[in-house]
Amino acid sequence: MLTLQVHDHSQEPIFVDMASPEVGANQILIRTAACALNFADLLMIRGTYQETPTLPFTLGMEVAGDVAAVGSKVTNFKVGDRAAAFSGSGGLAELCAVDTSRCLKILNNLSYETAASALISYGTSHLALTHRAKIKPGETLLVLGAAGGVGLTAVEIGAALGARVIAAASTDEKLAVAKTAGADDLINYSSSEDMVGIIKELGGVDVVYDPVGGNPFIAALKCCKPEARYLTIGFASGNIPQIKANHLLVKNVDVMGFYWGGYLNFAPDMLSKSLTRAMEMISQRLLKPHISAVYDFDQILVALDHLKDRKSTGKLVIRGPTST
Repeated sequence: MLTLQVHDHSQEPIFVDMASPEVGANQILIRTAACALNFADLLMIRGTYQETPTLPFTLGMEVAGDVAAVGSKVTNFKVGDRAAAFSGSGGLAELCAVDTSRCLKILNNLSYETAASALISYGTSHLALTHRAKIKPGETLLVLGAAGGVGLTAVEIGAALGARVIAAASTDEKLAVAKTAGADDLINYSSSEDMVGIIKELGGVDVVYDPVGGNPFIAALKCCKPEARYLTIGFASGNIPQIKANHLLVKNVDVMGFYWGGYLNFAPDMLSKSLTRAMEMISQRLLKPHISAVYDFDQILVALDHLKDRKSTGKLVIRGPTST
């Protein structure tokens, strides 16, 4: 089967023809129809992601398609089922073997592209906002990187849960996308706008959702109300900020680390329930995944360059080799 693999962290990934994976007792084999790209894929290529597999490995964290085979102990899936999986890696291939704990059935009114694009982004935002931040209707939510893969879902979910959403992004074009996703107020933090002053005039924020880090983190922390919850989702800026603990003390602010994939290790049921609810909200059109572009399998390297250059809003999705 055709795959896209990383053989050297200093080189581009390469296309490799290799044997199909064997299916473990608790696994299903998914024939890839769609695989979504993530910023973490870029980190894996460089070897800097916290869960980078051992070389060589196949890229692709989110996959959707038809079940081609099931393991001997699998009872909740059968051949022919439509399935989506947070594979972690291995999705950019014709076939992907995944433990059933990482899989769910795709509702009939969802496309493979939608299902693949929604796993990490909507799963991350739903669990972060509902479980970690415990956001309430009427609270104010500030989303940094509000047009990115996870930021846009935080805008949508926050609005759907009844929060007032302030979207912050680096261009007016990206803010326009966030507006259509339900943002109430917009801030361009790359322009001359005074983000701190504007947000304080709006009354401050109860929850911050931050996949960016860097200078926007410093500004957003100043906007927190007493007992605000600050969710650190990632550091797309490449800059991991340092926190002065006295700033947290004065306002009784909670800074919360959040890594969605980590719940697979210590609370998989919580992750599964949250993701199932997020998929139901998508099926009910309460949430509307935004796919920026869909690429054929032979265009993966182009798509990765677009992801690296931040030329997209929302998700980039790759069609499986047999879908081209």
